[in-house]
Amino acid sequence: MSIRPLPFAFALLLGCAGGIAGDPTGAGGRGGVGTAGAGGTAGGATGGSSAGGAGVGGSGGAGTGGQIAGAGGGGRGGSGGNGPAGSGGGGSSGTAGSSIPAGGRGGAAGGTAGAAGSAGGAVDPGTEGDGDFTVGPTYTKQSDLTSKGAPAGKSFSFTMQSADSKIYTGLDTTLTSPKAFSRSINVYIPAKYKDGTAAPFMIIHDGPGALGNVKLALDNLTASNDPARRLPAFVAIAVANGGGDSLGSERGLEYDTMSDRFARFIDGEVLPAVLANAQIKAAFPNLAFTTDPEGRGSIGCSSGGAAALTMAWFRPDLFRKAITYSGTFVDQQDTDAPEEKMFPLGAWEYHSSMALIANSDPKPLRVFVNANDRDNGYNAAESGHHNWVLANQRTAAALKAKGYHYRYVVGQNAGHCDGNVQNATLADALVWVWRGYPIE
Repeated sequence: MSIRPLPFAFALLLGCAGGIAGDPTGAGGRGGVGTAGAGGTAGGATGGSSAGGAGVGGSGGAGTGGQIAGAGGGGRGGSGGNGPAGSGGGGSSGTAGSSIPAGGRGGAAGGTAGAAGSAGGAVDPGTEGDGDFTVGPTYTKQSDLTSKGAPAGKSFSFTMQSADSKIYTGLDTTLTSPKAFSRSINVYIPAKYKDGTAAPFMIIHDGPGALGNVKLALDNLTASNDPARRLPAFVAIAVANGGGDSLGSERGLEYDTMSDRFARFIDGEVLPAVLANAQIKAAFPNLAFTTDPEGRGSIGCSSGGAAALTMAWFRPDLFRKAITYSGTFVDQQDTDAPEEKMFPLGAWEYHSSMALIANSDPKPLRVFVNANDRDNGYNAAESGHHNWVLANQRTAAALKAKGYHYRYVVGQNAGHCDGNVQNATLADALVWVWRGYPIE
């Protein structure tokens, strides 16, 4: 098995890449001089919308209320030019408590385009690994997804009850059989994580699902000696769905609905539940999660893949990384969901009909997309809006044309959510989606 660029004729189906304009959170933010971080927040003002001079990081202020001040971030430079790099600011310690993520971005002053600052959050790593690839027709599991004797992290599990949720109670009117339910939560904290630091994390949909492979990737690649193939010590949180599948099911409600509802559930209910779990608190009393959206992502297959993109699409302020295998970017939203009025063809609207990706301003996302040659509905007519191959081709093409960081992998001799494809690509997908994120 090897990973190869897509043939030219096939790649033509995916359109041509275009550049993206700078935005307040992207590498094209205008540089400037950051101010001192107040109350432990990161120094630096928010960037503007065009290229400019490099920002100068402000000093982190002393933490108040039991917080630790973050370092002032260096300004992120513009998209071109030879301006000076933004300098990193210093931070003073607070009394005690949780950490504040380091890293301010460039300020609002004008000037010529500058290089990226020397400190702060994630930086744009360029286009290495972006593009269209094929794998198969034979497959070998990646060695980084096998045990190599690296130090292992710690695993935890608990359950959440729908009766305790304000978002998914099990009694939604769109459900065919409304009922209370429980869902399992499996958490893996890698050996390289340092208690008290604000951890990046990935949500794994349909948990535990891919958690076994993600654990091995974390063990091996957080300890990698190759800087180009190293993962940050992110926490893996596998969240089981609420049950059932497709229209009228709890799983369909959670994963196939075109809204920020599931993103709010993860951010507002799952993360606090993880931090409050007694076993986890006993082992990691100062565990904290980063509030930097660049350090928050998810991975899923089928409708779980659709959920990964939907979380990032509707809430890029919370999540910016998505790994999608055989993503259900088809019309599978419940027909009596309120969101049908706005998005009548469900996730099909991302790439066709409303063409949301093409017709929206670029968002600061990194998106891995996979479809396989024998995926669901691979020979179905377009008019039915249930051809997974076509849906993923078009999603990748739309991301490419809009200038996103995307990676599209086609599996040959493979079906829906094919385990062989995932075993042959997941380590690379994780390395790619985390490119540019700081590794301590």
